[in-house]
Amino acid sequence: TRLGILIVRHLKRLERVILGYLEVSDGPEEEARLGILETLRCTMEHAWPRMPCRLPVLLKALLRLLWDVHTERGPTPEPVRAALLHGGTQCLILLDRCCQGQVKVLLAGLHSSCEQNRVQECLRKVQEST
Repeated sequence: TRLGILIVRHLKRLERVILGYLEVSDGPEEEARLGILETLRCTMEHAWPRMPCRLPVLLKALLRLLWDVHTERGPTPEPVRAALLHGGTQCLILLDRCCQGQVKVLLAGLHSSCEQNRVQECLRKVQEST
């Protein structure tokens, strides 16, 4: 966050770190994944002009996170799951804003085909965001 727009210099490396952390559960409290969602949010806020070219990779990673959190049957407490789903949803909304509504366009077909209620709820929030 302190770097501001200078974060752009490190975007490629930072993106690899973010993607790596989003993929792997780090235990019941999920501190690393919650922290990396906050890092991603701050990165998008500061480097928003560079997000459209990263849309495919970030969208896939965030959708995968939502799906994994919803389907994992581990010891993660419900409030932590809810926080991860909320954080992922907020990142999708911000990504959509950075990409002039492209996330909504790409999710349009996915929303109706997704039968998982909690994931569907996250996608609905993205679609309804302004």
